[in-house]
Amino acid sequence: MKEGQISTLSLFHFSGFRSKVWAFAQMGLAPRRMGKIPGLQFQKLVGSGATNGFGIRPNFEVYGMLNVWDDEQSADHFFQHHPVFKSYEKRASAVQTVFLRTSMVHGSWDGGTPFHPSVKFDPNVPLAVLTRATIRKRYLWRFWRDVPGVSRDVTDKPGLLFAIGIGELPFVQQATFSLWQTGVQMIDFAYQRDDHRAVIKKTRELGWYKEELFTRFVPFRTVGSGIW
Repeated sequence: MKEGQISTLSLFHFSGFRSKVWAFAQMGLAPRRMGKIPGLQFQKLVGSGATNGFGIRPNFEVYGMLNVWDDEQSADHFFQHHPVFKSYEKRASAVQTVFLRTSMVHGSWDGGTPFHPSVKFDPNVPLAVLTRATIRKRYLWRFWRDVPGVSRDVTDKPGLLFAIGIGELPFVQQATFSLWQTGVQMIDFAYQRDDHRAVIKKTRELGWYKEELFTRFVPFRTVGSGIW
């Protein structure tokens, strides 16, 4: 296990036409200003979809910033001082960040594994889950026909605190993030429901994904409010 590393997911809600246009433009502009931040190992800006992120139509109100850091101090310095984050804070109507330590990771993102486990999985404590995949183009239609219904169905399940669908590239590169009261409740949803197991089986049989990643985190701190 790699000690020290943490991850953060910041979500921003934008109200008003100008703020939404600004946020959309940052998807292309902001990464150019974040290439040499001390302690930053990995960074992605993501958008969201309609229906709490799980619909095929884009949601121009909610955007996210996923960062992986050497340590918590590097993250704090960025949030307190960096002009990119401060510009998001200034224009967003709500900002909330969750701090995470990895307990398990499987798969890859852009050909590598950005997350390194530093804590053990405990099914009785709060849990966060991030799934991410690049969908093969020939399976896009089948994916968007079968998966969103199951994803939306997560929103009223016992133990769920928050869930959202996010992505780097519309239609093709998709991710989900969820927060649970305990790991037991997440596992019950993921592996005890027939419809969810059927989708997992189908992804294995058909090879929907060119690349995929599944990560479990222990959330240990939140900053801000208004998102969940």
